[in-house]
Amino acid sequence: MKINETFDLLRKKNEMALIVCLTAGFPTLEKSMEYLQLVSESGADMIEIGIPFSDPIADGPTIQYASHNALKNGVTLTSILEELKKIKLSVPLILMSYFNPLLAYGNMKLSNDLEEAGINGIIVPDLPVEETSEWISHSGISIIFLVAPTSTESRIRLVAEKSDSFLYCVSIAGTTGTREKLSPDLIPFVKKIKKITDKPVAVGFGISTPQHISALRRQAEGVIVGSRVIEAVKRGEDLAALVEQLKAATKEN
Repeated sequence: MKINETFDLLRKKNEMALIVCLTAGFPTLEKSMEYLQLVSESGADMIEIGIPFSDPIADGPTIQYASHNALKNGVTLTSILEELKKIKLSVPLILMSYFNPLLAYGNMKLSNDLEEAGINGIIVPDLPVEETSEWISHSGISIIFLVAPTSTESRIRLVAEKSDSFLYCVSIAGTTGTREKLSPDLIPFVKKIKKITDKPVAVGFGISTPQHISALRRQAEGVIVGSRVIEAVKRGEDLAALVEQLKAATKEN
């Protein structure tokens, strides 16, 4: 199922999309593939799979830790895509990667291999919106852009224009990581985005509890949970139970 189709289906059910993030290769490449299946079967509506990188500027300590360990394990974009080709997921899969690994891979080869690996969308946090059309120009894979509290109205309009699935709303100015409370400026910022575009908005960075999700339920179409999930992997928590709790919060009581 495509990303747009998933948002349409959830809108009819009056649910938000739960997008769960995992780091490929953490704790091992094989185990991360097992977690993809587990998370998709436990209620995640979409999954973001992170490609480990040596200088993850947008990521907080939890995801940096997972990325560092995956690199120590010798994981590469090539090995990740080869493993992804072997599995079938029932939910859309979004690749999150910094630009350098993609550039090194090669544009045409990357386009083909992403499609073969079942990738539905891609997030490149350090790729300017203006350069995207020069970098990738194939059909079928959505490019997802970030808007942050520091984004100007003209920047939000440009991102909305270039986005064909949803806008990734960064909840705070800073890096990823779990936080106790949502910023008081977040909901006004989401409302500002919604005045500019009617495309779905998914909120990420610091979203870690069912309470966070409930607070956003009538404001955004989706939530992105990363650091909390990766912490659960690191600690050996019941990942299925965590995803079920998070998904329950996306539904109207």
